[in-house]
Order: sequence, then C-alpha cells, then structure tokens
Amino acid sequence: MNILALDTAGAVLSLALSSGTEVWYFEMDGGLRHGELLMDGVDRLLAGAGMEPAGLECVACMQGPGSFTGLRIGFAAAKGLALARGIPLVSVPTLDCMALPPAAWPGLVLPAMDAKKGRFFTALYSNGVRESDYLDAAPAEIAGMILGTEEPVLLSGPAAEQLRDSIGALTGDRGRFFIDPSGKRGKARELLDIITKRGILAQDAEAAPLYVRKSDAELTFETK
Repeated sequence: MNILALDTAGAVLSLALSSGTEVWYFEMDGGLRHGELLMDGVDRLLAGAGMEPAGLECVACMQGPGSFTGLRIGFAAAKGLALARGIPLVSVPTLDCMALPPAAWPGLVLPAMDAKKGRFFTALYSNGVRESDYLDAAPAEIAGMILGTEEPVLLSGPAAEQLRDSIGALTGDRGRFFIDPSGKRGKARELLDIITKRGILAQDAEAAPLYVRKSDAELTFETK
C-alpha cells in the first residue's frame, strides 16, 4: 500500500513514503518553517519514488502532543491530501512513535518533548506498552512515576538529555538513566511502521491534534 507519513510535531520535519516493500525518507531541521517546507518535501519524496499524488492510498500524521503550530500544519496538509484523493487519514500519538525504536529496551522508556515552562510532554512505556496517560508534567511528577522501581530508564525524544538531568538531580541516581541515540531524529518512519504493522487504516473523520496542554493564548484568555 502507498502510504505517506508526516511528522511536523517538533523542530525536525520528517516524511516517509512506503510503496510495496520500498520506503523513501526525507528529514531536515525545519525550525519554525514547516509551513514553507512541508509540501515541497512531499513533492520531492513522491518524485524520488516515481509516484504521482494520485497513487497515494493513505496519509498519516502525528496526532500530538507537540508544537501547536507544527501539529496544525501537519493536520492541514494531511486532511487536504486525504480529501483531495478520497483516501484514509490516520493520526498516531507522537509519544507512541518516539517510544517505538526502543520498545525492546529491558526496562522503562520515557519519550520526552520540551513543553516549556520547566515541563515535559511524556508518557511511561514498558515492553512497548504505554502504562500512563499522555502527560504535560514537571520533573518532580515524572520522577515520582519511577520511584520504587529499580528498572533502568531509557529516555528518548528531543528533550531526553534535558529530562535526564532534571529527574537525575531529583532522584540522586543518574546511573539508571540512559539516552536513546536516535531520539532527536524525526519519527515519520516510526509513524509509517505503526500504520503498516497495526493496520490502522480506517478513515478518522474527526481527527484532530492531541495537545495535552491548552495554548498560551487560551490560558491568557481564561485568566482575563
């Protein structure tokens, strides 16, 4: 099946395209320019695969959490392609994609994204299974999740080192925390892998970003 996967949840823009047994991939540090770069990247990926947009059979994007603007850009592009082609749109939680590469880790896995204001977007995984809600949490809250266990903890995602330093200082046990070396890369490949292996190909007509936290504008409005 020809599936296009878009990861616009963080600073790294990554795209993956599958066709049969072949996979094409594109990645770059897009910063705040995903809106400018995304569709050009899609065009380049399709051209590299020798495929026209009409050949797509499914499009997938990150559900969140992540950058408010990045998620909106990803959903807008994915919905536009899905509606234009009459194909399924699927979204997958960002943290699930970040936790996929180290799923076989013999301990706990904590994917981490910087949520600003001293907080992190994260969730707790063990043996590839999520064991907590998707969280917007302070380091003390995250440290509390793993207290009482002796399992090694692998931190993944773009804020892995930042979270390790924060919770390592709180627990006084930095030696049990390890860093996934691939954590800072985009996760379009993992998004594609989840879609193809789990067979999540049903149309999601109500697909919308999973923000976990309200935007700064919403919070400012509520305090007025």
